[in-house]
Amino acid sequence: MPGHPGSHDSAESRPSVQWLEVAPEWAGQRLDNFLMGRFRGVPKSVIYRVIRKGAVRANRKRVKPDYRIAAGDSIRVPPLHEPEQKPDRAQPGRRVQRRMQAAVLHEAPDFLVVNKPAGIAVHGGSGVDFGLIETLRAGRDDRYLELVHRLDRDTSGLILVARRRSALKALQDQFRQKSTHKVYRVLVVGEWPQAVNRVEAPLQRVTGGTGERLVRVSAEQGKAARTDFRVLERFPGYTLLEARPLTGRTHQIRVHAACQGCPVAGDAKYLDGASQAAWQRGGGDRLMLHAQQLTFETPAGERVTFEAPVPDDFEAQIQRLGKHQ
Repeated sequence: MPGHPGSHDSAESRPSVQWLEVAPEWAGQRLDNFLMGRFRGVPKSVIYRVIRKGAVRANRKRVKPDYRIAAGDSIRVPPLHEPEQKPDRAQPGRRVQRRMQAAVLHEAPDFLVVNKPAGIAVHGGSGVDFGLIETLRAGRDDRYLELVHRLDRDTSGLILVARRRSALKALQDQFRQKSTHKVYRVLVVGEWPQAVNRVEAPLQRVTGGTGERLVRVSAEQGKAARTDFRVLERFPGYTLLEARPLTGRTHQIRVHAACQGCPVAGDAKYLDGASQAAWQRGGGDRLMLHAQQLTFETPAGERVTFEAPVPDDFEAQIQRLGKHQ
């Protein structure tokens, strides 16, 4: 009879105990974080409860939430009820998957170097169904892919993606220790001051009137931030710069440029309405900020530099300005 405890239908509908073998990519992670990543739909409280009760075991032994899993560990997980994924949630299609795969500039065993197109978020959320990381996961066989750092949605250029947890930690440590070097190409509105080659202005995150995330200069509450700038070329009403952020604050280059009276061209957050309208009337349709170069040490100990070509749409805007000189 359908629904009888011993029937085939009932047995298939009930969640069962799972045994998960830890792949090398996940070694060193805390048990609780590992399970929350594997069972994203299960509340954290449920994860912690089954661990405390001893229902989760590593190599048949009881373990605590902070247990560091090792490659080859056999993790016993009791039945967990995950809510079904919403059927109307958009997934990255084949076309966007191919586009993102084409943006991968370099593949190494521990990491990927991706030349992110402008207009694509690095991850889903806040009204975005999926971003760069979800698209890469959908289109590749990698068992582990995590963002090492971030780029604003409208900024193009180089971003690192870790393929192993050990690589994620090693690479993120470099960003925290400021031992990586980043170079951006940026077009700003106005005449960049000839004497300014470094901006040191503390930055504070704030929430705008509409709830959007913004950053402002604040000597009292801001965190230290420093950016080096170099003039590459001057155009009527605009200046092409090279920017080297020596710290990694949110919107750092954009706000440091704006506080000099030269906001980034196409920057809807920090450019005044009249200047934005003028930029768009001239054919501008993107934020003119590109992460062009990235230098770091690989997990294998090699110091490397990668460079992302200036995108065609960015270069087209520069060429347009050059014709008016």
